[in-house]
Amino acid sequence: MTTKFLVAHFTISVTVSIHGSSNRKKRRKTTPTDQLMNRRTACKLMGLAALAPQFSCSKEPTFKLRYVLNSAMYGEMALADILPEIKKTGSESIDIWRRVHGNQREQITEMGDEACKALLQTHDAKISMSTCYPLGPTGLQEEMVWLQQYGGKIIVTGSGRYPDSEPKGDAAKTQVKKMLEVLKPHIAKAEETGITIALENHANQLLYHPDSLRYFAEFNTSNHLGIAFAPHHLYKFEEEIPQLIRDLGDQHIPFMYFQEHSEGIYGKVPKEIEMQQLPGFGGGLDYRLIVSALRDIRYSGLVEIFMHPTPRGIPILPTIKEITGAINQSRSYIEECLEATA
Repeated sequence: MTTKFLVAHFTISVTVSIHGSSNRKKRRKTTPTDQLMNRRTACKLMGLAALAPQFSCSKEPTFKLRYVLNSAMYGEMALADILPEIKKTGSESIDIWRRVHGNQREQITEMGDEACKALLQTHDAKISMSTCYPLGPTGLQEEMVWLQQYGGKIIVTGSGRYPDSEPKGDAAKTQVKKMLEVLKPHIAKAEETGITIALENHANQLLYHPDSLRYFAEFNTSNHLGIAFAPHHLYKFEEEIPQLIRDLGDQHIPFMYFQEHSEGIYGKVPKEIEMQQLPGFGGGLDYRLIVSALRDIRYSGLVEIFMHPTPRGIPILPTIKEITGAINQSRSYIEECLEATA
């Protein structure tokens, strides 16, 4: 008789000879010792089967987002006053912006790097990013060296045009390949300095249409070049956002904005409409779908709660306390979305 036991997803067959079986071909007579061994084997296997769930149902680690604080949210306020807000906003580090959106990068140049490092030490703070739209993807090599000394890892900029604005289809494919060729010496410098260049999917540039983003994922081979994923520039393709995140994967998204489209991005509107760029402030973007996609790819990059005030360069709200409060309101909403989709 053959008895089967399921042990940790493997089927094990044990053949037990029973005295008096109808199969009377030349078979050694079953002894009491044989029967005892068969019973012992069966009991051991049943014991392993009982333990199997402990090995096959291990719980996945809790998925958490890594927040970085955007210095431009505070306009041109002093860096010394902004640094204490890093921990208050649940962030692990700060993203340093320059004019016209903020001027913290210029403040550091004025005070000097040694003074800046001392200031960071005083507040137990870390610079992880530099955002450099004016420099473009081919003008970052000096900034890479500068950021390296702080232990920073990511520089954000636009992708530029090669030569078209917002190409799609075959044109996007051709121009993504051209961009990657043009950027080769800059990618090499990024690899040398341990920096990742994050290109935003910005309107009026190459990496805007979903086609160009998917071709980027197909042809990019460097871990030091990726996408600064910006949902607010994809509002015309809102339904595609979660799948785009999955298509790009963790390896191609070192950084992501938590910002959505609003009439207040480009023009003066009532403050409550302008604030709808922030998650949880009444905009239409469903962040449950976004955080679900991020969980699916086990996202390990940085995320940043952000909005554009009009005009650029002013704080999003009058005081530091109000700005930090708004960021935390958004973060609470995002964390609720995470919990709801766990």
